[in-house]
Amino acid sequence: MNDQPDLPARSAERATSAPPTGETDTATTGDAAVRAELSRLRDSIDNIDAAVVHMLAERFKCTQRVGRLKADHKLPPADPAREARQIARLRELAESAKLDPGFAEKLLTFIIAEVIRHHEQIADDVVANGGGTP
Repeated sequence: MNDQPDLPARSAERATSAPPTGETDTATTGDAAVRAELSRLRDSIDNIDAAVVHMLAERFKCTQRVGRLKADHKLPPADPAREARQIARLRELAESAKLDPGFAEKLLTFIIAEVIRHHEQIADDVVANGGGTP
């Protein structure tokens, strides 16, 4: 089983590539200083994206272990009370970080749905293997 969530692939192209048709990019029309700043900012974004992916991978490794523990002890894959607490906590964190709490909730809701799907698969595997290691 793949522990990684499906994430959209990102092109490795940088500010030197042309923008998609119909879009205007300052890097294609601006001066060298603008292109350099745009490139620097995009490099930072790329680094942050990499960190987000690695953090999600670590999170999913932990949730896989939680799913196995739940399956071994015949606990339900979902825990609506915990999920509600997590969403409320993340909304508060988002507000303090000046991030749209609605966006943060949508993101966590998506992640939780994927975790529950994994937990259901793990539980099915445990049942299929008679309670043994899948």
